[in-house]
Amino acid sequence: MIDMQVRSESGEVVTHGSHGIRWSDALAQLDPEIFPCLSSLLPYADAIFNSRQTERLRRELSDQHVRTVIGEGAAVEAERLSREVESGSHLYLWFVGD
Repeated sequence: MIDMQVRSESGEVVTHGSHGIRWSDALAQLDPEIFPCLSSLLPYADAIFNSRQTERLRRELSDQHVRTVIGEGAAVEAERLSREVESGSHLYLWFVGD
């Protein structure tokens, strides 16, 4: 399971997401040219996005195929946490692998 968190610049967890993303073959096979943010997720590593990158991530999350792959709850949660990062200062969206 890949957890989602908003963290401060110092690494302190500001918000812990209530949904995670289950690793799947479909997620692993997302085209990195079309989905550069989501295709960078790994099951056993962390991925960190700043506010400019979360804007791109939200565009990727608007794709219906992506929403099916990661689950609607996880997509909504990632959008919410992305907006939190974008509206704050020195915040980052972390995807934390197992």
